[in-house]
Amino acid sequence: MTDFVMKSDKDKIHRFLFDKANIRGEITCINDVWMHMQSNHNYPDIIRQYLGEVVAASVLLSATLKFEGSMTIQANGDGALTLMVVECRNDFGVRGVAKYQESLFNEELNETDIKDLLGNGTLIITIEQFKSKERYQGIVALDGNSMSDFLEGYLQRSEQLETRIFLASDENAVGGLLLQQLPGQSDDADSWERVTHLGSTIKSEELLGLDAKEILHRLYHEEDVRLFDPESIYFKCSCSRDKVTNMLRSISHQDASDIIKEQGNISVDCEFCGKTYEFDEIDIVGIYTDNAQPSDPSTKH
Repeated sequence: MTDFVMKSDKDKIHRFLFDKANIRGEITCINDVWMHMQSNHNYPDIIRQYLGEVVAASVLLSATLKFEGSMTIQANGDGALTLMVVECRNDFGVRGVAKYQESLFNEELNETDIKDLLGNGTLIITIEQFKSKERYQGIVALDGNSMSDFLEGYLQRSEQLETRIFLASDENAVGGLLLQQLPGQSDDADSWERVTHLGSTIKSEELLGLDAKEILHRLYHEEDVRLFDPESIYFKCSCSRDKVTNMLRSISHQDASDIIKEQGNISVDCEFCGKTYEFDEIDIVGIYTDNAQPSDPSTKH
């Protein structure tokens, strides 16, 4: 039985380098942030597992961002699982949500791989730079049977970089290990084969229960590995009253007024964090007035 150490680096990501192998890597384990992300949802076990894997993957891949911005991983499908979307910023603020068809879900699906659960679908990777507002988007088919397969295929096509990703998830934590050949070093095949073979021996319980130093020691104690100081991961939702106001402007004033008359107010819940934004009749009048500013949510009418 594995002897686990007390995890001292919850909600952290660690970068590391193989000094003699021209390979870089990252390890993450996310605990409290993952629990917070689930707090407003009651996902079936298999949905939670796959969403957790996407959360870990998004943090690992966002470590490559060299600018103030974000990376979003989105998987769409026409199966029982219709959507998983996770956004992670360059400073490791992360949020995510999954959607599924309850009418199609049953206990048998708990043994279904992610490709079958999504059905016909695509993987979309979106990278956004906040200052320039530039966006890059890549769309690929779901090639393989796991989220690791999907992402490794995407990176091979888009960046031509050999990459291996190992993911783990349960109700309490998500974890991941990424290994990647450095650009221009593709001739170092022996080192890459050795490092990835050892990496493939990692167990889910080790990713979720051991700290980064212990994992690297168990996998690579005969290699020269340089481990850098960790960075913290936190929950970050970008929803705001202004954004909801702009969304409401997409419907007509009359339609909004009709909802107010029927329901008394318009209530919009953020699917990521669960925050509720409420708008009454005076708010709606202000929204559709030229040059009007969104009303202060603390204002009493």
